[in-house]
Amino acid sequence: MSNNLQISVVICTYNRAAYINDALQSLYNQTLPKENYEVIIANNNSTDNTKEVVETFIALHADANFIYVEEKQQGASYARNTGALLVQSPLLCFMDDDAIAENNYLELIVSFFQQHADAGGLGGRIIPKYIPAEPKWMSYYVASLVGNFDYSNEVCVFVEGKYPLESNMIIKTQDFKKVNGFNTALPGVVGTLRIGGEGKEFFYKLQALGNKIYYHPNIIVQHVVEVNKLTKEYMYRVASGIGRGERRRVLLISKTAFVKKNIEYFAKLIASFILAIKYTLQGHPAKALPVIQFRVDAWKGLIGK
Repeated sequence: MSNNLQISVVICTYNRAAYINDALQSLYNQTLPKENYEVIIANNNSTDNTKEVVETFIALHADANFIYVEEKQQGASYARNTGALLVQSPLLCFMDDDAIAENNYLELIVSFFQQHADAGGLGGRIIPKYIPAEPKWMSYYVASLVGNFDYSNEVCVFVEGKYPLESNMIIKTQDFKKVNGFNTALPGVVGTLRIGGEGKEFFYKLQALGNKIYYHPNIIVQHVVEVNKLTKEYMYRVASGIGRGERRRVLLISKTAFVKKNIEYFAKLIASFILAIKYTLQGHPAKALPVIQFRVDAWKGLIGK
């Protein structure tokens, strides 16, 4: 292993044999010299041939630092934490197993931290790559459920309450250890059950340390979205998983926090009706119901239904 490592990328993977090769290839093709970074793939009990795909890739790209590890405890938070235990560099990047990084992705990240000594974290843009095409009912607000993330056109610091998404986030390894990594009470996906919010809770802990969390619009990954999988059941699992994660997170704070969160979700539900009317009047009626359904499903997760 090189002693010139500047950044480590951790990819948690679960049944992504069809796409993980592209994710790894995008990281292999980086402009940052290969001796300056490593990629750790944490397989979280995949039942397809993800393991074989990853091991074959590693064997065929021995000139790069790609490492395979397994985590048997189901949940993205467990797998990400396991991968993070192996990192040997000062910067820790998390990327999804169905994402594709721009060629200058890692070089931009390293350069940013070199130029911003006050940076305690960093998030970048996530562009959905719809296969075969973006559905007509998709809107800006619902697209967040499939990983769309475009916070600002300029480099800036996240305001309080805003944070990067887990599929394109970077922190200092020392700070990851300070906050004890991801909270496994918010594991992400466990089978068909989603208990989300692990990234939100993680960055709230970082911000509590006084760290500035930046956003950079040119640090980009594309995120594969298979449109035929965007069923009502799937969208419900994702949206309710957000609410379910918030339920766990705020109840750990206080019952008062839980009541406030319910009030917030009610306000967002009302806003979704206003948005639905707006889309309908603008000639996009297909976008109306999904916006409302998102907020209803999220609230169901919050109240434990």
